[in-house]
Amino acid sequence: MSAKIDRRDDVNPEDGERKYGDVEFADSVNNKYPIDTAEHVRAAWNYINHQDNAAKYDKDEVETIKARIKRAAKKHGVEIDAD
Repeated sequence: MSAKIDRRDDVNPEDGERKYGDVEFADSVNNKYPIDTAEHVRAAWNYINHQDNAAKYDKDEVETIKARIKRAAKKHGVEIDAD
């Protein structure tokens, strides 16, 4: 079961929609880590694997975000390194 992702105080979810439009996000609560294209999937994977970005979430939230990115990677034919 996926962990519920909490709303972050340091993020305005509207910023993600303004920047990327109405797309699928790995963190759909805060509209972070768009996963609608192969390029975005690769970028999302790289960003969530940076310690400073992952540290903004609980461990179970990071696992949920990574699982969503992995599903999107498979959908878009993107190979990512296992973590």
